[in-house]
Amino acid sequence: MVSLKEAKDALGQEVHQLQEKLELLENLTQLEVLNDSFNLEALELTHTSDGTQAVIQGVSWDSYETLLAKLEENSHYRVSYLDEILEIVSPSRKHETTKSRIRSLVELLLITKRIKHTPMGSTTARNRLKKAGAEPDECYSFGGEEKDIPDLAIEIIITSGSIKKLETYRRLGVKEVWFWKKNHLQLFYLREENPAEFSQTYGYEEIKTSKLIPQIDIDLLTECMLIPDQLDAIDQFQQGIS
Repeated sequence: MVSLKEAKDALGQEVHQLQEKLELLENLTQLEVLNDSFNLEALELTHTSDGTQAVIQGVSWDSYETLLAKLEENSHYRVSYLDEILEIVSPSRKHETTKSRIRSLVELLLITKRIKHTPMGSTTARNRLKKAGAEPDECYSFGGEEKDIPDLAIEIIITSGSIKKLETYRRLGVKEVWFWKKNHLQLFYLREENPAEFSQTYGYEEIKTSKLIPQIDIDLLTECMLIPDQLDAIDQFQQGIS
């Protein structure tokens, strides 16, 4: 039997989730992101530990680009697009804290090992012909030249989204994708020469060691991601890569 306290806690959580959904909807409405060009009957709102998510079906490419322009000054939202499915996420604090940690550790290694790179943050990568667009949590290009599409994309996945991330990145031509999910790092490398062999993972091969940053110890990185204190994590990681 459920106790009165448990029932109150469950109800309180439900109310909080509803408030989060309404807040996202109100913010998008105020920003004029949601308008008559979207089929709002196809709008799905969900709340997870990763944040609040809005998914809209049947969105044209022009509407997607219009939305990106309206959100240009608001970096809080993450927008993905694939085959007329639009996903807008308002990340949770937990998501942003995890993202900050992995960025700090990866960039510490890149600087320490003097690997030439360009941090691209959550830059929007998109391709109209491929009907795909994404804003990774973090992404990087390597080498000296300026690139529109990152070589490496990193995603913090606390709960599954509605858009197939690897398929999106394959269409964009991102070479390597990392997923931090359930306290574990999964690495995928694009195998353009034989995509059929890796059809289950949309042309990507799951790998144990980064092809782009072979100097990074994934086990050490994972261990330091799980250390509660940020400074302790950085100290331990720095000792491990010295």
